[in-house]
Amino acid sequence: MLFELLELSPLQIVLSISIIFIAYTVKGLSGFGCGLIAIPLLAFMFPLTFIVPVLGLLSYGGTVMQSFHLCKQVAWRDMLPLIPFSLLGIIIAIWLLVNVDADSLVLVLGVFVLLYSTYSLLPLPMYSGGRQWAIAAGFGGGMVGALFGTGGPFYVVYLKMRQLNKSQFRATIAMIFLVDGGARMAGYALNGLFTSQVLWLVLTLFPVLFAGMFVGHHLHFKINQQRFSQVISLLLMVSGALLIFKSVA
Repeated sequence: MLFELLELSPLQIVLSISIIFIAYTVKGLSGFGCGLIAIPLLAFMFPLTFIVPVLGLLSYGGTVMQSFHLCKQVAWRDMLPLIPFSLLGIIIAIWLLVNVDADSLVLVLGVFVLLYSTYSLLPLPMYSGGRQWAIAAGFGGGMVGALFGTGGPFYVVYLKMRQLNKSQFRATIAMIFLVDGGARMAGYALNGLFTSQVLWLVLTLFPVLFAGMFVGHHLHFKINQQRFSQVISLLLMVSGALLIFKSVA
């Protein structure tokens, strides 16, 4: 019965559950990263117009839980300048998602993931920067987040430039995703992307989300995050290269 409602094979469901669990363990650990992990891997099985709304709804559920839990630690003065530019990026991205050829979007996603994973592995110095960087970070995060569900890197770079401590960083990025995600959900709904298949898959994966968040939250204090981030970057590099190959093959 469940397979008929989802219109997916057992293998697709098992792989989706595994990918979502890993992605939300990463999110619980670091406060971001679920889209970067899940979207490139799920893109091998499903079109972006299906998986981006699925992950959007899932992410919003996890974000609501995490952001309210951490709201007292949010750096509001660094976050608020991002919001207008994020909304502009979201509007443009949803138009592209609905109107641009699917293979072209997969190619762009593969290039973005490959470039980001390479960047994250380089021993680059940590720069500080003013709040004017919120313009580029907000627009880039909103646009890439709505288009691919992976806008976190833009917000991460900006918040690192603001030199927030570990707790402030995790809380602030969760609150950014709460606002950004709400705008994205409204845009997806207005464009008819929340089909019955999307909603059934979201309901199926919600328990997996909470399990991954629980595990990630407890690993936050125990794991070597630098080594873990390096492993994730290597995984992303491989998936980005494979997505490029998939889109041009």
